Formats: sequence, structure tokens, C-alpha cells
Amino acid sequence: MPTIQLSRVHGDFGFAATDENGHTVNMDSSPESGGQNYGVRPMQMLLMGLGGCSAIDVIAILKKQRQEVKDYKMIINGQREAGKEPSLWKEINIEFHLYGDIDLDKAKKAAELSVNKYCSVGATLNKAGAEIKWQVFVYPAA
Repeated sequence: MPTIQLSRVHGDFGFAATDENGHTVNMDSSPESGGQNYGVRPMQMLLMGLGGCSAIDVIAILKKQRQEVKDYKMIINGQREAGKEPSLWKEINIEFHLYGDIDLDKAKKAAELSVNKYCSVGATLNKAGAEIKWQVFVYPAA
């Protein structure tokens, strides 16, 4: 079972979270809420987790299909519920930017499988009511 340790390390809301392998992520609240920009906001970390989870899926699927991914980037935007506590993600938009000798239809199918079937973070956000939309862009390798 994964274990996370969290310690306050900076100001009132600056925390370091460390996993059982020693990887650390710094978190903080916004300056408007008393934070000092020491680290990532916890809600933005959910979007980062979505990106990482989906990126692993997409690249693994494309590798199995013998697609040569030279570079990979994602842009993830989210909109949270207004005037609610807690304010959950209600709409998330993902852009998959893939570079290399990649068939666009295969890339779209890989993204669809990730977002709708394999990505545990995406499934968690969906169950919380977030609508996840996505687009795929393929570019030749430079």
C-alpha cells in the first residue's frame, strides 16, 4: 500500500509530500489564501496527475502499435465550480501534442482509450463530476 508523508516546511501552508520512494512534491495555498507560492496548489496537482497518467497510457499504447513518439507534450486546462465549497473540477480540456512518425487515427484512439478506459486519475475525476474533453495534434519530428 503506497504511503505519503506530508510535512509543513514553509510558512503556514507550504508543505512537502514525499512518497515511499523518496520523491517529493512541494505544495502551497494561493497568496490570496495566505500561501507564499512555495509550491503547486493541490487542485492543480490533480490536473498534473491526470496528465501524467494519461501520458503513460498514450505512449504505452502507441509503442505497442509501433508508432515512433519522438516528443510528447500536453496542455491541460480546467474550470472549477463557482461559488461552491468544495469547488470541484467541472470541465477539463486536454490537448495531446505528439511529435514523430505517428498515425493520427492511432493517436486519437490511444487518447480515447486513456481518457475513457485506462487512466485511473481521469476515472476518479469523472466520478466526481468532471467532464473531460480532449484533442489530438500530431506533428512530424523535427
